[in-house]
Amino acid sequence: MTEKKYDVVIIGSGPAGMTAAMYTARSEMKTLLLERGVPGGQMNNTAEIENYPGYETIMGPELSMKMAEPLEGLGVENAYGFVTAIEDHGDYKKIITEDDEFVTKSIIIATGANHRKLEIPGEEEYGARGVSYCAVCDGAFFRNQEILVIGGGDSAVEEALYLTRFGQSVTIMHRRDKLRAQEIIQQRAFKEEKINFIWDSVPMEIKGDDKKVQSVVYKNIKTGEVTEKAFGGIFIYVGLDPVAEFAGNLGITDEAGWIITDDHMRTSLPGIFAVGDVRQKDFRQITTAIGDGAQAAQEAYKFVAELD
Repeated sequence: MTEKKYDVVIIGSGPAGMTAAMYTARSEMKTLLLERGVPGGQMNNTAEIENYPGYETIMGPELSMKMAEPLEGLGVENAYGFVTAIEDHGDYKKIITEDDEFVTKSIIIATGANHRKLEIPGEEEYGARGVSYCAVCDGAFFRNQEILVIGGGDSAVEEALYLTRFGQSVTIMHRRDKLRAQEIIQQRAFKEEKINFIWDSVPMEIKGDDKKVQSVVYKNIKTGEVTEKAFGGIFIYVGLDPVAEFAGNLGITDEAGWIITDDHMRTSLPGIFAVGDVRQKDFRQITTAIGDGAQAAQEAYKFVAELD
């Protein structure tokens, strides 16, 4: 095991993490971008992004690549690993992964959030056999099939619109009687002939055969009526859970696991910052994540400069 030392280690390479890395590298801080997957985070699971300045629309994976391209030229180092713990020793911190350890003067946590699961029978059993959390990854597998999207926010409706290019029809199931998505996205969905809606309903069980999903059992929460309906593919967008298990012992998270910061992205521990979707906040967008990353980079620079 090699102990490596940095001015700043950024955990996570979504838009917040990559932005922070760009700014810290340009400030000539020795920067490590530590990731457990490919750069881009949830952008890689987003089919089309329509609210990013400079583009009428851009595919999520394409935007991820464009953000990552300049980092190598700026001298940002990359490492891959699953963070298991962070140790705070005051003027230095230690990041422990399954295979390595990194010593750094400051840390920016940019680990984002994962799609929340329904926790109903059949969800785990039929993962990768009809149940998905990523339309851009799996949509093409369901050509000419009946597709169900569960959720009513921006992600659910945007991905339902994307899935209309593959499915015979797309049904959005939402537990309320109206969507929570932005109005412009809602109107596009209401005008799309391939999209149907099941209101005031929650899924209770996902059923299938030995090979794949066959149907969903759902309940109308107003009438109590239980219905089973056939679907070939099920896409779940019912919220997010923070990716910050390693921070649980640091005392910087709320009860749900979101990391608490001030407006300067500072946690209660000096030299440890958090940005993007992993933060406790109300609005999670690519553009807000980018702003978080830039702010945290400047704060990390000031923190390290005072140490030196």
